[in-house]
Amino acid sequence: MIAKYLSLSLMMLLLAGGPRLLAQGAALRNGDAVEIHIAGVPLEDQQQFQGNYAVDESGMLNLPYIGLIKAGGLAPSQVQTAIQNALVAAQIYTNPTVSVNPPAGARYLSVGGAVRLPGRVQYTSDLTLMSTINAAGGPSDFAGDIIRLVRHGKVSKFSRKKLGKDPSQDPPVQPGDQIEILESLF
Repeated sequence: MIAKYLSLSLMMLLLAGGPRLLAQGAALRNGDAVEIHIAGVPLEDQQQFQGNYAVDESGMLNLPYIGLIKAGGLAPSQVQTAIQNALVAAQIYTNPTVSVNPPAGARYLSVGGAVRLPGRVQYTSDLTLMSTINAAGGPSDFAGDIIRLVRHGKVSKFSRKKLGKDPSQDPPVQPGDQIEILESLF
């Protein structure tokens, strides 16, 4: 009986986890480590369930009681919901609260060019292009107007002046992004 619920809930979760634009946090990738905590369940179950898990090469987490859950390509908040729904659908718990967190310091962005403190900046989900530059000490005295953003091998260019005038155009950044402020020609 439980196997029937597990396979049904897993199928629903996999279908629901199709391609989506992720508004909350960066998507988990294959090989990412996550820390999972659970509340609203007996203490002995908390100790058995929570811990560190790795997203496998097929984008799945293998969890106690419920088996494989899709995580690759989903934001941590979406994985939390999927785990909670699977536990309830399988009638294992009635009201679990799950949190999924990539370990602190596990993801970075690279900031270089005409910034005061070039190097790596630790990723947080609230970072934008301009806030990442500010985290790298801000533009140097030699900074030009053009910012290069390299993501997955694709280059995008932004104007610092335009982003300063209209902060709503300041794009969110993702782990692994490479940001460079080009030097002024004058």
